[in-house]
Amino acid sequence: MFSCKLSKGWLAVLIVFAVLFIDQAVKLWVKTSMTLGESIRITDWFYIYFIENNGMAYGMQIGSKLALSLFRVVAIGFLSYYIWLQAHKPNAKWGYIVFLSMILAGAAGNLIDCMFYGLCFDASGYFAVSQYVGFGNGYAPFLMGKVVDMLYFPLIETTYPDWFPWWGGERFIFFSPIFNIADSSISVGVAALLLFYHKEISHISLRSESGVKVE
Repeated sequence: MFSCKLSKGWLAVLIVFAVLFIDQAVKLWVKTSMTLGESIRITDWFYIYFIENNGMAYGMQIGSKLALSLFRVVAIGFLSYYIWLQAHKPNAKWGYIVFLSMILAGAAGNLIDCMFYGLCFDASGYFAVSQYVGFGNGYAPFLMGKVVDMLYFPLIETTYPDWFPWWGGERFIFFSPIFNIADSSISVGVAALLLFYHKEISHISLRSESGVKVE
């Protein structure tokens, strides 16, 4: 039987691989089956809508693409090590490990797009579906690939009344971001940590086997 410490470690591994598998399976299906801007209506408030972006979660753009990708690599390395340390603590809470692992999985999922999609696929277009072209023959170099997004939830679609300042008569969509499963995993993990484990994250530290503490 696995010890409690080992079980927490394997739980983290299971969560990361499960999220990565689902995230990449959906992204690969969308990228190789749909053209940019194509949408599939599931319900009035849920669409599969294919876009790509160079930035962070929910299509945000911060800094250069290369700098962002390198930051992701460093952050994933730090978080992986921190989860490993927590998994070896007998008093570490299971939920804390779960939500940290969700954040790690989401960050890794988007990093995979940046690392390999540009190397393996030709560019997605508005009139042609992207094709696998062999490793190293794609549209972008290592770490410069675009992130695939597809989940779109326009919960409310309406028009501002004419009398409304500045935006009168313009279309209004409540919750317009288009995102992916990796983004969702990060958002749920972060929200849960802030709600239920704010004490733990306010005292984050790295402690080595020798007892050296880094804060």
